[in-house]
Amino acid sequence: MIIDGHQHFWDYDPQRDLWITDEMKVIQKDFRPQDLEVILKRNNISGSVAVQAGQTEEETLFLLSCAKGFDFIKGVVGWVDLKNSALEQRLLSFSQYKKLKGFRHIVQAEQEGFLSDPSFVGGVQLLGKYNFTYDLLVYHYQLKEAFHFVKSVREVKIVIDHLAKPSIRNGERSPWKADLRALSAYENVYCKLSGMVTEALWNNWRIEDFTPYLDDLFEIFGTERVIYGSDWPVCLLAASYEEQLNIVLDYIHAFSEREKLNILGKNAERFYNL
Repeated sequence: MIIDGHQHFWDYDPQRDLWITDEMKVIQKDFRPQDLEVILKRNNISGSVAVQAGQTEEETLFLLSCAKGFDFIKGVVGWVDLKNSALEQRLLSFSQYKKLKGFRHIVQAEQEGFLSDPSFVGGVQLLGKYNFTYDLLVYHYQLKEAFHFVKSVREVKIVIDHLAKPSIRNGERSPWKADLRALSAYENVYCKLSGMVTEALWNNWRIEDFTPYLDDLFEIFGTERVIYGSDWPVCLLAASYEEQLNIVLDYIHAFSEREKLNILGKNAERFYNL
């Protein structure tokens, strides 16, 4: 079974969704489960993991309502205030939702030092008690800080989103590669093969632009800790769904069937307990 391990839904609100700037007009609209369902069927993909884009509990409930209505949504990564003194009560409440697998905070937008805030670290540590995962969304230049964070949350399953957003458009791999390798030393850390096209030149990328980064990713994490994800609809800024998928399929075409199954679904199933 192929799983898209990272995608989003939203009802576009220009006041709320200020991160979707005018240069992103292609995604300045609603994206709902029925839109993705057609695309997944066309590409023989059996299911997906819906990941938060907004930082409210209402966002989490919105994604859970989507998952309730569409069986192909196998899991939800929501948002909760991980610094809230009443976090444990919130996690206990959220535990009733079987499709809620974990949480994410948009750390890429936070100031330096956020990942070392004791209240945030403590909140992420608490996720493990309730078998929730954590999606780590950072830029490549935040990886050294992320390393110290990960050392503090070894009992929680962590997945790094979007290869930690290396600067593909500039062809830069250092110190990104070394920093990513350092995080990989912790066996609870996985990495998502997602979000690459939007880190390249949106209108002028070539498939070979991604090869060095994919080489590095699999050298570092192997084939049992890499999770494929489309990052739809954000990927539409630079590529169609099929284009971003074909970058991955083309790269792994010579891998064994077992390795392909892991990357394209089994790893997501195991990480998120789908």
